[in-house]
Amino acid sequence: MPPPADIVKVAIEWPGANAQLIEMDQKRPLSSIIREVCDGWSLSGSEQFALRYADGPQLYITEQSRSEIKNGTILRLAISPARAARQLLERIQSHGIDARLEALKELAKLSADPTFAAEFINMEGIGTLARLVESGTHFGEMLAFTLTAFLELMDHGIVSWDLISLSFIKQIAGYVNQPMVDVSILQRSLAILESMVLNSHSLYHRVAQEITVGQLIGHLQVSNQEIQTYAIALINALFLKAPEDRRQEMASTLAQKHLRSIILNHVIRGNRPIKAEMAHQLYVLQVLTFNLLEERMMTKMDPNDQAQRDIIFELRRIAFDGENDPTGTEKRKAMYTKDYKMLGFTNHVNPAMDFTQTPPGMLALDNMLYLAKVHQDTYIRIVLENSSREDKHECPFGRCAIELTRMLCEILQVGELPNEGCNDYHPMFFTHDRAWEEFFCVCIQLLNKTWKEMRATAEDFIKVMQVVREQITRALAMKPSSLDQLKNKLRGLNYSEILRLRQSERMSQDDFQSPPIIELRERIQPEILELIKQQRLNRLCEGSCFRKLGNRRRQEKFWFCRLSLNHKVLHYGDLDESPQGEVPFELLSDKIPVSDIKSVVTGKDCPHMKEKSALKQNKEVLELAFSVLYDPDETLNFVAPNKYEYCIWTDGLCALLGREMGSDLTRSDLDTLISMEMKLRLLDLENITIPEAPPPVPKEPSSYNFAYNYS
Repeated sequence: MPPPADIVKVAIEWPGANAQLIEMDQKRPLSSIIREVCDGWSLSGSEQFALRYADGPQLYITEQSRSEIKNGTILRLAISPARAARQLLERIQSHGIDARLEALKELAKLSADPTFAAEFINMEGIGTLARLVESGTHFGEMLAFTLTAFLELMDHGIVSWDLISLSFIKQIAGYVNQPMVDVSILQRSLAILESMVLNSHSLYHRVAQEITVGQLIGHLQVSNQEIQTYAIALINALFLKAPEDRRQEMASTLAQKHLRSIILNHVIRGNRPIKAEMAHQLYVLQVLTFNLLEERMMTKMDPNDQAQRDIIFELRRIAFDGENDPTGTEKRKAMYTKDYKMLGFTNHVNPAMDFTQTPPGMLALDNMLYLAKVHQDTYIRIVLENSSREDKHECPFGRCAIELTRMLCEILQVGELPNEGCNDYHPMFFTHDRAWEEFFCVCIQLLNKTWKEMRATAEDFIKVMQVVREQITRALAMKPSSLDQLKNKLRGLNYSEILRLRQSERMSQDDFQSPPIIELRERIQPEILELIKQQRLNRLCEGSCFRKLGNRRRQEKFWFCRLSLNHKVLHYGDLDESPQGEVPFELLSDKIPVSDIKSVVTGKDCPHMKEKSALKQNKEVLELAFSVLYDPDETLNFVAPNKYEYCIWTDGLCALLGREMGSDLTRSDLDTLISMEMKLRLLDLENITIPEAPPPVPKEPSSYNFAYNYS
């Protein structure tokens, strides 16, 4: 007979004594259990003790968290959080240097525990740490542990960052601005300043007054990628929180300090691989830089603004400079109308009206002017080449430039906030000071070339733009390291190649709709679906590593989960670092019987997504989140590392529960495998027709062996 659900068998340790093996009744008060354990070792004052996990982060166990204890867990009897906090606070304020250092070292470790943190903060512990920093008398290890503890305590969100004093900010900024400072102190100082900027509007202004952009850029030229990452993160935070009128000014300062070239030479082209957090910070900087275009993108042209109309006149002048300008007003107006038509504007009489839609607004005109002035030969060639074609085959430069600008804004998500956890930065955008404009110039030439390859007319405009979007997105997915590499990728993705890729993808999807093929597809679908289920379950048995989401995103922690070989138990446990290969069951301390699983939920229905703030609950994280709900009212929360792992796990868990799988990856697998199977079976058919009578039943192959492993 299985033990009651409320009884958990655990081992409890105490230094210098044999461990106690007890059956913990989860219905009993925790204080009663601790009293019983203390009596077993003849310890008095049970109210001064508490239970902690013996492994992993060694967190304190509370009435709220005790439900997470599993059978076989090893616990440790320890002094209570309040008593530990009081003792550490007294030792930190002692006069002995060695005692103070050991206390700060222990505090830095315990501060990650929310229960201890609450007790320490209630005793004005943060104020004590702040005064130690403000005094300027701590250096080296002692200061590093002080800053670590301070940051961990603040990250719990128990107290507001607005309580930080100006003298504390000046002291932390001083560590960043010093030419020579210990690496561990510099890392924590940069992290503290970043948290101040992100969590308090008033502190942003104070930090911005104390920190010079030039000094932060100097930290990018070191060999330590961790320091580089923290420095870019602080630059991004200052950029993100800056008022609208300050962002352009800050961008100009960063340009003058050659931030782009320093990042390119010392980070992207450095002799070290780019780590995940650095890739994220580069992506954030890329997004924030492109977001500077949003104002122009959303600004409509004023047809009555002479300065804006002069830009259009300049476009006409550069393209048709050799022609004499007639003196007559009517003749000049007629000639301008003809020129504007040759330039490809929709409104030939008043082309300013073409720029009144947002997006792309005035940004399209900026791009066109850049092309005309910086790449004048290319601009003139495109315009004159199309003006000499037959009317039905000319590529309207003006209309194409406007639509292309809108498309590029959509592809690069101009105006949208960066997604947490996204690492999709493009190295080529760090190779040129005017990367956006140069990108446009490459793409407008691509558009003109594709138009000619398609022998398009005005009626084909939308089709051409669809092909160009596909060419650009496919090329960007290859991560070209420079604009020249982008050009090479695009040359390989001509219209013929796009047609070939489309045809290949269509054939792999097998869209044939003839009755024999439909019947064959229906016959083999169940066995293929079963094959996919087995593959998903096999992947769950291999297991996957997941990243823990927390306030300190750079201090990444991991955990691993895998299914037992008999498909009856989910094993999981914490890891110090991302594993290289399979993790043995022995290292996974926790488990959930599959029979206890009630359901699997995804996205915004997950408990850990409901708890997160609106800022962090972005689309990308939501799409990768899922939770296992199991008895009694417990959850195991996941955020998959990518879409593939998300589909594998949600499909596999549904297969375990005997429910229908429905992810995109399942449908893709199903279509791919059915297509492969059908092609093999159809090779055995002597004839496939579509008669009025029922189609002939396909013969089964005499020797057929089909295996598939999606990996």
